[in-house]
Amino acid sequence: MDRIKTAALAGLGAIGAYFADRMQPALGDDFRVIAGGERKARLEAEGLIVNGKQEFYNVVSPDSDTGPADLVIITTKIGGLRRALEDVRKQIGPDTIILVPLNGVESEDIAASLYGWDRVLYSLMRVSSVKRGNEVSFNPATSHVEFGEKTNDLSALSERVSAVGDFFESAGIRYEVRPDMELAIWEKYVCNVSENQVSAVMKIPFGAWGAYEDANALRVMVADEVIKIARKKGIMIDEDYARNHIGFLKKLPPDNMSSTLQDILAGRKTEVEMFAGTVMRLGAETGVPTPLNEFLYHAIRLMEAQSL
Repeated sequence: MDRIKTAALAGLGAIGAYFADRMQPALGDDFRVIAGGERKARLEAEGLIVNGKQEFYNVVSPDSDTGPADLVIITTKIGGLRRALEDVRKQIGPDTIILVPLNGVESEDIAASLYGWDRVLYSLMRVSSVKRGNEVSFNPATSHVEFGEKTNDLSALSERVSAVGDFFESAGIRYEVRPDMELAIWEKYVCNVSENQVSAVMKIPFGAWGAYEDANALRVMVADEVIKIARKKGIMIDEDYARNHIGFLKKLPPDNMSSTLQDILAGRKTEVEMFAGTVMRLGAETGVPTPLNEFLYHAIRLMEAQSL
C-alpha cells in the first residue's frame, strides 16, 4: 500500500474522538464514522463536541456499500468489539489495515480471528480522555497512539506500518512504533488494571496518585499481580514498571478520572470482566495469586449493581 486514502472508525467515544478530530480534516468525506440506527441519527443531528468545538462527520451505516477503507480503527469498549468488527465488515478489503487500540491484551487476537493477521496490527492508546454526554475533552500534548507489528525493526519498518505512520504524521496524530508491541500492550494493561480499578473503588482522580502515598501504594500492589502474570508468560515487563510510571501519571490533568470511575458515576457497565476478570483467569492459568484483583472484581461488580 502506497498511502492511506480512506479510513473508517467504529466507536466515536472518548478515544475515537481523538482520531476523528484529526482524521476528518485530513481525509474529508473519505473518513467514515460507522454507526447505524438511533446512534447514526443522533451523530448526524448533534455531532460531537471535541475540546469545546462542535464537529460533524460522514456517518455511514454498517450495510452501506462504500467500498473498503484502507484503514479501519475500532475504539469501542471491549464489550462492543465483536459487534463493531461485524459492523465494519463492508469496510474490510484484501489490503485493509485494522487497528483495535482497546484496553486489554486480547483485542488483536479477536480481530485476527475474523479477518486474519495479515490485516491486523498491534496498537494501544495513551490518552486521558473525559466524556460527558456529547462532549469529549483531552490534552493533545500528552496523547498518542502506539502501534506496529508484533515485533518491529525500527530501521526497516514493514510496508503497512510505514503507510499508517505516514498517514498519522500527515494528519497530526502523535504516534510511536515500539520494537516489542506485545510488551507495550501488557505495560498499558498493567496501568489499566491498577489505575482504573483502584480509582473506581476509591473514587479518586488521577491527581491522587502523586498526591497521596497510600493511593499510589494501592495502585502499585494491584499492578504487581499483572506484572507477575506477564513475566510468567514470558513477557518481561520491568518489575518496577508500575513504580516508575508515576512520573507519567503526574503529567496528566489531576482532575481527570479513569474510564472505569466515569462508567460507575454515569451508571454504565464497566470493563471489570476484562480487567480483574481476565487477571484472575490468567493468574489461575499461570499459578500467580491475584487476591487484590479478586477483591476489586467483586467490589466493582457490586458498585455496578448499585448504579445500573
